[in-house]
Amino acid sequence: MLGAIFVREWLTVPRRPRHYIVRTAYLGLLWVLGLTAWQVFVGWDRSATLGDTARFGSVLFYVLTFWVQLPVLLFFAALSSASAIAREKDRRTFVLLLMTDLRNHEIVLGKLFGSLFQIFFLLAGMTPVLALLLLLGGVSSEQVAQALLIMAAAALAAGSLGGLVALWREKTFPALALTVLFLVLYLCVVQAVGIWASERVQSWMDPFLALRSVLEPPVHSDAGLAPAYGFAAVMLLLSLLLNAWAILRLRVWNPSGEPIMQRERPEADEVEPDRAKAHAAPGAVRRVWANPILWREMRTRAYGRWPFLVQAAYYLVFGLICYWALSPLWTSGGPGHFFAARGLLPLSILSLLLVSAQAATAITSERDTGALDLLLVTDLTPQEFIFGKLWGILYNTKSYILLPLALIVVYAYFGTLATPPRAHPEMSGARNLESMLCMEVGGLVVLAFAAVLGVHVSLRTINSQLAIINTLGTIFFLSVGTLVCIALIVINGRFESQWFSFIFFLAAGIGGLWWVLSADRPSPALTLASFLCPPAVFYSVTSVLIGKPGTEESGDPIIVFLVVAGAFGFALAAMLVPLLSEFDVALGRTTAGQE
Repeated sequence: MLGAIFVREWLTVPRRPRHYIVRTAYLGLLWVLGLTAWQVFVGWDRSATLGDTARFGSVLFYVLTFWVQLPVLLFFAALSSASAIAREKDRRTFVLLLMTDLRNHEIVLGKLFGSLFQIFFLLAGMTPVLALLLLLGGVSSEQVAQALLIMAAAALAAGSLGGLVALWREKTFPALALTVLFLVLYLCVVQAVGIWASERVQSWMDPFLALRSVLEPPVHSDAGLAPAYGFAAVMLLLSLLLNAWAILRLRVWNPSGEPIMQRERPEADEVEPDRAKAHAAPGAVRRVWANPILWREMRTRAYGRWPFLVQAAYYLVFGLICYWALSPLWTSGGPGHFFAARGLLPLSILSLLLVSAQAATAITSERDTGALDLLLVTDLTPQEFIFGKLWGILYNTKSYILLPLALIVVYAYFGTLATPPRAHPEMSGARNLESMLCMEVGGLVVLAFAAVLGVHVSLRTINSQLAIINTLGTIFFLSVGTLVCIALIVINGRFESQWFSFIFFLAAGIGGLWWVLSADRPSPALTLASFLCPPAVFYSVTSVLIGKPGTEESGDPIIVFLVVAGAFGFALAAMLVPLLSEFDVALGRTTAGQE
């Protein structure tokens, strides 16, 4: 029914070694999370009572589903579906699928469910873990079933959104960027629905609210459809509409692009052609800069037509987040603890993802079209190629870089970045200016790290889809993963009982970053960078939590800035120096690069 594409994925996915490595690592992470929750709520120094085991089971169920599984499913289901189709378009193999006798629904649904195999395998691997929690008490079988239903429906809807956007846009970066932005925009809109709709109606559209209603059921439930079943029905309907739209518009949107037409020449020109004016494309000849890589990045449609669509979506998301984050300034309550984090945290993570996606696709698009090998055999120097790509990436993502930096200035203007002690109120402006400068420069360093990371990983990884997922996954786990780990550590304020889980999380972050940066061509500098960056992120977040910016207990931002800028600046140099000085070795294109 789903065609040959689905059958191929069904047969080939279990044969890949990476499939088993990911499942094993994921189950290991769930096991460590279980040990962490046990240390927090029970401990090893006493016997657990029935009440302790029931409380442990309910808390672990909440952590595994709400904090871990649902965000991972939403993010990676959307990106996996979008990147699977975008990769086919970049390699020019999607046109070949359209030329076969495959029907539209076989192409659309085959690519969708084929790309979601790994996602649903993770959900299936988690099902026995959740079922074991029934033995501990505190969780009912109906809660487990409803939670699995919500997560499966959310993953299906996110994957359908990614597939539709990838079929609509012709380039990889617009497909990935619009998928992430539309997903964030949807979550913002359903939050606004709560202003005029009831909580039950809102829970039918918001995956986090629907899951929370399952994890924390009300004492007196109203009659009607449960939020879990209502959410599943709405997501199924939304998935059907998205896929139906994709099936109907498949051969309208694809193949996309404007064909190159040759001009017809008069017979006189054929006798004595003017070779100085001859060119393939019609129209006026454009003058190419000294660095053709930079010229192509900035002056051509290298990343698809209508690039303003991505920027318009980002501006809309930026406006909604700023409205939600800055609204306490005009309310009676005023700003509270960690006020600046309300807006800077989601926008910074979103900007890092977009910058890294632009950097990764800047290389993968060249590789999939076969242009990368041609560029590497020209007389372009490594400096021209690398800096041309990097300056082009920064130019195309300038909106995603400048707007979060402008928001930092707004927070500093309102004096919410740092508050001096009451004994020295005259230091308010100086402290906020100091915090603003540290955050601006530190943010630029981290954004530059994201850009170079995308180029570095994409040049070393032949599989374009794997390169994109590794790049975005690194940014996702360094940001969102760190926040989740710290939330688990401070869940009851007893850090001394969680040394094992803390060391495991730190080792997992270091090992994962080392694998992404080094892979099969390690170097001492990249290994040291892998050991520096995850602890730097942990230190910076915990310093902010302890320092409580915006209160009388505000800490010194200089130390945090030096740690973050030093760690990520060194990682930036560790990736950039080999690309500029030992280009072929860094890419593994020589015997020395393989030794």
